[in-house]
Amino acid sequence: MAKYFGLSDTEVKNSRAEYGVNILTPPKKDPVWKQYLEKFQDPLIIILMIAGALSIFISLYEYICLNKTTTVFFEPVGIFIAVFLATGLGFIFELKANKEFSLLNQVNDDESVQVIRNGKPCTIPKKDVVVGDILLLSTGEEIPADAELLEAVSMSVDESSLTGEPVCRKTADKSQFDNEATFPSNHVLRGTNVMDGHGVAKVFAVGDATENGKVFEAAQIDDSVKTPLNEQLDGLGDLITKVSYGFAALIVIGRLLMYFISDPSFVWVDFIAYILQTVMIAVTLIVVAVPEGLPMAVTLSLAYSMRRMLQTNNLVRKMHACETMGAATVICTDKTGTLTQNRMTVQLLDFYGLSDINGEKGALIRESLACNSTAQLEYIDNEKIKPIGNPTEAALLLWLYDQNVDYREVREQTVFVDELPFSTMRKCMATVIRSVSGKNMLYVKGAPEIVLSMCAEIGNNKSREEVQEQLLGFQTQGMRTLGFACQELCEGEKGFENGQITAKRLVFLGVAAIADPVRPDVPAAVRECLDAGIQVKIVTGDTTATAREIGRQIGLWSDSDGEANFITGPEFTALSDEELKSRVENLKIIARARPLDKERLVKALQGNREVVAVTGDGTNDAPALNAAHVGLSMGDGTSVAKEASDITIIDNSFASIGRAVMWGRSLYKNIQRFILFQMTVNVAACFTVLAGAFLGTDSPLTVTQMLWVNLIMDTFAAMALASLPPSESVMLETPRDRNSFIIDEPMRVRIIGVGGAFFVLLIILTWVFEHSDIHAMPDLFGVSLTSANGLSEYELSLFFTIFVMLQFWNMFNARAYATGESAFHFKGCGAFLFISALIFFGQIAIISIGGRFFNVVPLSIADWMFIIVATSPVLLVGEAARLKSSRANAKWRS
Repeated sequence: MAKYFGLSDTEVKNSRAEYGVNILTPPKKDPVWKQYLEKFQDPLIIILMIAGALSIFISLYEYICLNKTTTVFFEPVGIFIAVFLATGLGFIFELKANKEFSLLNQVNDDESVQVIRNGKPCTIPKKDVVVGDILLLSTGEEIPADAELLEAVSMSVDESSLTGEPVCRKTADKSQFDNEATFPSNHVLRGTNVMDGHGVAKVFAVGDATENGKVFEAAQIDDSVKTPLNEQLDGLGDLITKVSYGFAALIVIGRLLMYFISDPSFVWVDFIAYILQTVMIAVTLIVVAVPEGLPMAVTLSLAYSMRRMLQTNNLVRKMHACETMGAATVICTDKTGTLTQNRMTVQLLDFYGLSDINGEKGALIRESLACNSTAQLEYIDNEKIKPIGNPTEAALLLWLYDQNVDYREVREQTVFVDELPFSTMRKCMATVIRSVSGKNMLYVKGAPEIVLSMCAEIGNNKSREEVQEQLLGFQTQGMRTLGFACQELCEGEKGFENGQITAKRLVFLGVAAIADPVRPDVPAAVRECLDAGIQVKIVTGDTTATAREIGRQIGLWSDSDGEANFITGPEFTALSDEELKSRVENLKIIARARPLDKERLVKALQGNREVVAVTGDGTNDAPALNAAHVGLSMGDGTSVAKEASDITIIDNSFASIGRAVMWGRSLYKNIQRFILFQMTVNVAACFTVLAGAFLGTDSPLTVTQMLWVNLIMDTFAAMALASLPPSESVMLETPRDRNSFIIDEPMRVRIIGVGGAFFVLLIILTWVFEHSDIHAMPDLFGVSLTSANGLSEYELSLFFTIFVMLQFWNMFNARAYATGESAFHFKGCGAFLFISALIFFGQIAIISIGGRFFNVVPLSIADWMFIIVATSPVLLVGEAARLKSSRANAKWRS
């Protein structure tokens, strides 16, 4: 690579001032007021508003023509207040959820880019790239800005995001330009990906001035995939909607029948007012019953989970991945950087017969390590050194640094001729240079067995058996090994052609043993996944001995495991589909695997009805990441891998994958808790209002009261139950069946049992209030029943408050559902407690000051205390059932 100085700090500042920052301006959104008005496009809200408006006209007639007081306006006005309150709060929480999704763009703009500034290679955030910057581009990277190539080695770029062309050859050589290409052959464009080779380019456009900026649509979380949970929730919503319409129709029929039966006289104004009230009750019941809060609960759960998952190093790129990760039954993981620390350190470098790195023969070592490499070192204040590029290659440069050899000087003393980039298929790379000796030298580096097989001789007259024994000794210690070879090329000899090494006189120079310790938290994380019923399979390009040793260190491989649990890439490829299907479940480790092996493994597991998550960091991993139910890219992986993935593991650690499973399972549980709570309220409300209609009583819940119940049940409950923290106890369960219905048998029992109990209690109260004259709660103990005399405002207030408090206590039961913990365990539940307090004090406020708007009158402190104590057994009975269940589980475990 030629010597480039790049921009100075002053030039960077001036360029940014002149050409702007490298950030794309997102398209303008509709103003907030317009987004809010969209909430009123719901047909049910429109019907309710129309009925409310007609009710106001009736009230005007009663006020003007019948000389009634202004109190006739209270209920219709209260309806509008309740509607605006419900839609307003729902809108606010949706805005909050959408704000969370903007994290993706921010993280994308902060991804690292390699540049040369002040004469030194360094890494900067993508958003800090300016016009004039010198970019260092490598395979798999996303191009951060429009730039002109200064150098290119075997470079091809995926321009499908702009032109639809997946492979475009790029070159800095004008004689090789493609005149029919959409964009010049020496131009690379923002948002496209380097698929092969590498190069150096000078930026000429950033941000909105790039070709990508001209056609930009804001990147967003992909929620286009319909998961089984989405389909279940849609089906559940449709079922509830149809049932609620049936209830509404029956209520209209029942109230009309009872109107004509109970009141033989007929007054048109009264009848029209009654019809409007009946329609509003029926429509409001539909509003209460239809789970419009369910999408909000899911959205809030996802937004909350995505934000918290980001804090635990999981960047969710596709929304369905949150839920699907919780159903994972198999995790196929890489070794390097995921199970290990990706801190490569050269433990031993043995170039046979070459011990003096600074001598004349030492030039072979210096050039082999410094020139046959795409890595760089960033020197920070001449003291701290930061590796840039492939960690394994960077470890070799750091070894040179420790020997007081500056790789930059070695490169400057030689002339680059040609390069064959590393690929996972070849498992080696090669470079031709004009050496300091004036000769053309071919240097090869890669998997030792591959490099050794190409060589005609071995340095210092070592035998192949000695080399293989030496390598096995390193690999059984879990070390990564590399082999090195070289050949002096004759005039006109190339060394490699058409992507293959053609040299016939290669000399095997020696080997390097590179240590990459297992991450300290990985053994516990692997054990957690195994205990959670999730299979873990290692898929690595490393050797058999290295892969087994790492498997042993993390607790996956044991002495009892044998050949049925292990396979190499070539053996894997040789298996027929039927043979693979029978073996795949038992496999724990695949060594010397190729990217296509990983994709085939994923598909074989899916054929056995497994839910598969797979990790990948390279461009060639994209097919496997796309094929998996959840693709997990690594934070330092290529942009191609990240684009193909569903979640990016920012810190590359397997422990973060375990946390993603915990969040996915907890997300599902939170949605179940919301459904449990909502369906219980539905059963109680629908049957109570329906029974009231056919019993000839006034509706025990007025329109405004039901709208407040809807606000509690949908908006507030969605907030409270969606924001619950994850529970580690979910990792003690086996993976759920991804296609099982979200309402399981225990939920069905609770919904019918608790909802039915509430209905019976409430309908008894309605009948007692209808046939007695209650002035204080203690009157219920000595009540004397009379003929039906309707419900007073005081009795309506009592009934309304009892109904809400029953649901209030039941919300605590829903929160504790399937946690194995007490409902009084509030660690990490600050949001839940806040919303619970909001509901409780909101009810007090409505009863105290709601007046005619809500058809209520204030209750005494004694009434409140009586109601709180009388309804609290809902929670206490639930707590007793949980205690009994936890003791039974503890006894079973022991």
